[in-house]
Amino acid sequence: MSETPSKAPSSAPVGVDTATASIARVYDAALNGKDNFEVDRQVLHEVARAAPEVKTMAWSNRAFLNRACQYLADEAGVRQFLDCGSGLPTAENTHQIVQRVDPEAEVVYIDNDPVVIAHGKALLEENDHTHFASADIFDPGEVLGHETVRRHLDFDEPIALLQIGTLHHYLGDDGPELMRTYIDALAPGSYVVLAHFFDPETPEHSDLARRMEELFLHSPMGSGLFRTRDQIRALLPGLDILPPGPDSPADIELCDLWWPNGPRQRPLNQAESCIAGVVGRKNQR
Repeated sequence: MSETPSKAPSSAPVGVDTATASIARVYDAALNGKDNFEVDRQVLHEVARAAPEVKTMAWSNRAFLNRACQYLADEAGVRQFLDCGSGLPTAENTHQIVQRVDPEAEVVYIDNDPVVIAHGKALLEENDHTHFASADIFDPGEVLGHETVRRHLDFDEPIALLQIGTLHHYLGDDGPELMRTYIDALAPGSYVVLAHFFDPETPEHSDLARRMEELFLHSPMGSGLFRTRDQIRALLPGLDILPPGPDSPADIELCDLWWPNGPRQRPLNQAESCIAGVVGRKNQR
């Protein structure tokens, strides 16, 4: 992974506040993208004081998304994907992964960041099965009732709902209720994929998680909760959790250890030990 600093884009879409950090742009900066500003890179710089490897959390998050989408499209046979908080386009986006398995798989991206919206419009021209809707992912009613979502997704058939690196930016205590609204709208056989900042509740890593959380919360971005295993599990009410590996019990797992591509050649760093992933399946209405 290159450590070359990102450069700010030469111009910003109309209405973009370049003095306030954006979740999507901070993530873009962590992935060495170019669609971010100094205020976004400053968030990473501040958090790196506690965790120098903080950028690797974004890569762990992205790699987990890739493996989970590949599994759902290939092994599980899912052909509809609702990607909440899609962020800025980068390598290996959801539609590219699943449409290699089935070019007619439907993907609807949801976001309300002005920079993401500007880029999302370009996705509309990529193919007839990739769509973008501007909505607040923390308002399930707005998302589920959006005309684009309803036109392109059939809620009587299985859907994969993706919340990848999003819910740790939701600061309310009613996250389980928010997610229940989404889950209740899904047909049996649907899946929910979640990646979340993680407090492993071990002396070494819990202290790091709380230090990073404090820096995120008091940064210009203003969000970034590190939830415990039980708190993350509560965000998947009524779902059956998939095992994260061939010999593993069904549970939440670190993103890098969820069905990895092969045996690990190096130990996880501290930051990689503070982001977890989970896939849940809805079996009953």
